[in-house]
Amino acid sequence: MAIDTVVDYTCIPKQTLSTEEILDRIKFRERALTVIRTYREAGDMRPPTEMGFELTRSLPDGTEETQLIVVQNALDNADALEPLQVHCEGCPANVTGNPFGCMNFIQYPISAAAERWLLDRLPPPEEPLLWLLLRKSVEELGYDGSSVAALRQNPVYFEEQRVAGRDLVEFVFSADQAFEMLFLLGHVQPPHAAMLLMFFGAVQRKIEANVIVQVMNRMLTAEQIDEHFPFLMQPQEGDDRTIRELKRFFHGLWRAWRLDALMLLDV
Repeated sequence: MAIDTVVDYTCIPKQTLSTEEILDRIKFRERALTVIRTYREAGDMRPPTEMGFELTRSLPDGTEETQLIVVQNALDNADALEPLQVHCEGCPANVTGNPFGCMNFIQYPISAAAERWLLDRLPPPEEPLLWLLLRKSVEELGYDGSSVAALRQNPVYFEEQRVAGRDLVEFVFSADQAFEMLFLLGHVQPPHAAMLLMFFGAVQRKIEANVIVQVMNRMLTAEQIDEHFPFLMQPQEGDDRTIRELKRFFHGLWRAWRLDALMLLDV
């Protein structure tokens, strides 16, 4: 299970197969290849037509659906992706540089180290403009993290059941609030993407109030974003899996912002 993220930039592959179809084929292929590798490492040489795996997904009504997938069928369905990959080369929405790099994921469970990493990146009072904006968001928009409580009790979703927090002097911001703000408010609009990038330090945040107005009113061009807000997060040797995937998520947010596109989320 994972959080699926997609930079919603119109392209030939999405017009041909739809975003959902591409995501499904990619996920099924990756799981199929993992199953084959696991079988082979165990000395099992049966053909892919005799291998299978279960895939569980969350439905809009909050329930879960489990499908039994035959490995060979997953590989055959993924063949339709091959002729479309050429359109991903040089695409401005491509985060990874790989085929369909606008579509990425954050795997569950979310690591405790990654939650601490997110909290450590929040603006302190010494950065008053963004600190005030963060506090205002908590107070006026009701980000209390309560929507994360049920997930927190299930070890499938979070490595740590205790809720970490960071004292920001006049208020405490919790890991549940961070998860809620990032992933549980629906698809991410470009102005919200920009604020998340600033709150979590993915772009420079020494800015004036008039720039915030420009951001919220979508007044910055892609060229201005490139010049004044280059993406800052880079992989580090000590990053765990979740931190690496979160950095890729923030990179996707940055690309969505400069393209004035939605970041689609399936949590």
